[in-house]
Amino acid sequence: MSRSAIEDLVHLYADAVVHRDGDQWSATWDADGVWKLGQDRRAEGRKAIYELWNTAIDGFNAVVQNVLNGTVELDDPAGTGTGRWYILEHWQRINGDRGILLAYYNDTYVRRDGRWLFASRELVPQYSGSPDLSAPFLNAWSKPDN
Repeated sequence: MSRSAIEDLVHLYADAVVHRDGDQWSATWDADGVWKLGQDRRAEGRKAIYELWNTAIDGFNAVVQNVLNGTVELDDPAGTGTGRWYILEHWQRINGDRGILLAYYNDTYVRRDGRWLFASRELVPQYSGSPDLSAPFLNAWSKPDN
């Protein structure tokens, strides 16, 4: 039951990105959540996370976020867990630039009032750039190519 609840949470998050639904998106977060989008892009608390999301999403005309595969480990009695979910995004920026993002999220989860929420999400990009994969590309075991 709990793994499917986490899958639903991850898919609800991605659906909110596609539909630019900030209320749905922020409802996936714990009140004390932490969102890391990069070295200088970190927010703590649902309100700050929502503000960072609005700043990030405002740079795009469209984003389609697809959830690919993931792993989940839960401690049901404690109401906590961890996971990793891979995503593929196709995007178009306000300036017309188009590209893709291949990445994964390192997650922690917490159950509040019977609902699983994100306690933290850290985005780990593997590729971001032109759809022809001409930008530097990394995965967990590769070294940067310049």
